[in-house]
Parts: sequence; C-alpha cells; structure tokens
Amino acid sequence: MATKPRGWTGARTPSAIKRVRTAERRTEINKPRRSAAKTHTAKALKVATQQIEGDPQEALAEALSALDRAAKAGAIHPNAAARRKSRLTRKVNAALGGVSVQTSARVTKTTGKAAAAKAAKARVAASKAVKAKGAQTAAGKARAALSKTARAESAAAGAAAGAATATPETTAKAPTRRATAAGPKTAAAKSTTTKTATAKATAKATPAAKPTATAKATAKPSATKSTSRASKPKAPDAEG
Repeated sequence: MATKPRGWTGARTPSAIKRVRTAERRTEINKPRRSAAKTHTAKALKVATQQIEGDPQEALAEALSALDRAAKAGAIHPNAAARRKSRLTRKVNAALGGVSVQTSARVTKTTGKAAAAKAAKARVAASKAVKAKGAQTAAGKARAALSKTARAESAAAGAAAGAATATPETTAKAPTRRATAAGPKTAAAKSTTTKTATAKATAKATPAAKPTATAKATAKPSATKSTSRASKPKAPDAEG
C-alpha cells in the first residue's frame, strides 16, 4: 500500500523505500573511501614527480592501502582496485626513473593555437549549417532541397550571363588593342618618311649651291679674258 501522496515521484512501495534508505547508508560509507583512494593516488604521483615534498615509497604504500580498503568495503570493484594499483606502481617507477609522467586524471591538450582556431571555425560553421537546415522533418527537408536547387539554378544563370557579357567586351577590346598597337607603328613610319624627305631636300639644296659657285668662277675668267683683250693695243692699219 502506498504511503506517499499522489504527486510523489519517488519510491512508493515499502521495499523501494527501504532500498532508498540502504543506498543512502551505503553512499555515506563508500563515498569517503573512494575519495581517499583518489586523493592518495594523486598525492603519490605528485611526490614521485617532485611536485610536492615527501617520500615516494611511503606515498605509494598509502595509496595502495587506500585502494585495498575501498575494495574491501565494496566502494570499488576488486578488479578496478588491482588495475589502479598496477598503473600507479608503473607510473611511480617511471617518474623515479626520470620519465615524464602525467599526474592529472584529465588528458592535457597539446593542440597549437592555429589548430585550435581552425577547429573553432569548423565548429561555428557546423553549428550555422545545422541551424540553417531547420527542423529535420519532411517539410523541412523539402524546403532545404528546393532552396538548394534554386541556388544552383541561379548560380548557373549568373555564370551564363557573365559569359555572354564577357564575349562582346572581348570582341570590342580586340580591335582597340590592334589600333593601339598600330598607332605607334604609323607614327614611327611618318617620322621616318619626314626624315627621308628632309635628307633629300638637303641633298638637293647642296648641289644647287655648288653650280652657283662654279658659275661665279666661270664668270671671273671670262671677265679676265675680256680685260686682256681690251688692254691689248690694236695693230695699225697698213693704209695709215
């Protein structure tokens, strides 16, 4: 017969209520023994690694004794006590031999800053992706598939439009480049033609000047001849 009110969510039958009392009593007995075993084990490791002062052999003996007491009282399983004693002994001997030993129960993370930042970014991206999916129902999955298809189609349309826009621009740019490339050549050709015409004009002007000087020189002897002819006396006529 139930001895608790209708709103009670715990044990109702007399046997269940007795089990609750038994569990509470055993917890009061077992909890200190488990705690003592953990405390002495951690102390033995710290003494062996010289983190605290003390005799490693005495600390190890105390830890082994605490584990035996916990196993005898039923706080831990005898096999668990044997396993912990074996591991503790190996660690203490390794620490005394100069080998680095992990003293804490938790594994120390050796991840670098870059790897940790990368992992954090991956976690954030994964959480955003999960939130974007929405409820994992048939309707939610259908909406996700529809939005994915729409995104793919819009991306394909944008790529096609970009390709179509790029083709006329390329066609228009090609003649411009050709004209630009032909411009310097035309200017160079014009300058070469101008230089050639200037050289020809100079060559023509030089021979024209030389005949003028020759003409002067030719004129001078003529004048000299005429002077010499004038200076000669005329022969008297035979009749006079």
